[in-house]
Amino acid sequence: MSYLPSLPGQTNLMQMLMRTPDRAGPLLDYTRAVMRGASAFTPAERELMFAYGSYLNSCRYCYGMHQVVAEALGIDSDLFGEIVEDIGTSRVDEKMKPVLRLVEKLTLTPSRVVQADADAIFAAGWDEDSYVDAVSVCALHNFMNRMVDGTGVMLDDDALHQGGLRIAKSNYDPPPAPPTDQ
Repeated sequence: MSYLPSLPGQTNLMQMLMRTPDRAGPLLDYTRAVMRGASAFTPAERELMFAYGSYLNSCRYCYGMHQVVAEALGIDSDLFGEIVEDIGTSRVDEKMKPVLRLVEKLTLTPSRVVQADADAIFAAGWDEDSYVDAVSVCALHNFMNRMVDGTGVMLDDDALHQGGLRIAKSNYDPPPAPPTDQ
């Protein structure tokens, strides 16, 4: 249930953000750039990072939504449990393991990120732009998790699933504006 009396109990993030369209617009543009802009990471890999970080933050809304998006883009649903259990023994691509370790560290203990964390990503074959992309996905999910949790945004499981499918299909394009009466 939203903590904002002006919003309904079943409130999605877009409804909450659109209370302040002057702030929502740039945030949504940034989200599209980070999650679907040019990157060495596929959209599925970025969704995996977003979902994993949201899981670490215990943000049920963002984890549920972005897990659905990642699965819709081809990530095996069993992979989430494996990563949570142990990134090292999971079936995730070896090249993604240091990236997910960075997501974990930057989410849970950001002041402990060191050069060795970046070097592990470079050693896996990613470049500096990719490193910045991973940090950007991590920063974005942490921001969104705080917005969701701080405002009480919540949907039931079916609505989260449907929202995730919409994101996967729309690539973060905004929903069409409702028709206006003329």
